[in-house]
Amino acid sequence: QVQLVESGGGLVQPGGSLTLSCAASGSIFRIYTMGWYRQAPGKQRELVANLTNIGSTNYAESVKGRFTISRDNAKNTVYLQMNSLKPEDTAVYYCNAKRVVQVSWATGDYWGQGTQVTVSS
Repeated sequence: QVQLVESGGGLVQPGGSLTLSCAASGSIFRIYTMGWYRQAPGKQRELVANLTNIGSTNYAESVKGRFTISRDNAKNTVYLQMNSLKPEDTAVYYCNAKRVVQVSWATGDYWGQGTQVTVSS
């Protein structure tokens, strides 16, 4: 079974920075895409950023130039460096892993449990 465990959320003032981490565990052979989504109260879950195993990135327009996604393939871990945070970045942030191939060749998509990010003075 594959599990995603997030860390790094919290309360930060506008203009501040936070780094989120998400580590995937289990009998993993390869993860094709890892990324972050967020969901604010009363809104739909939206993509923040994702990164393929060969380095292709995709960012939401609202975070371009402020957030940076990176990953350590050897550790099956993805990071989200968030700078110049705004109150509208407040949301629960979810880690996502797409096309996770296990050593048994079972393949699936997985979600983390979510971590709260609150941007407020």
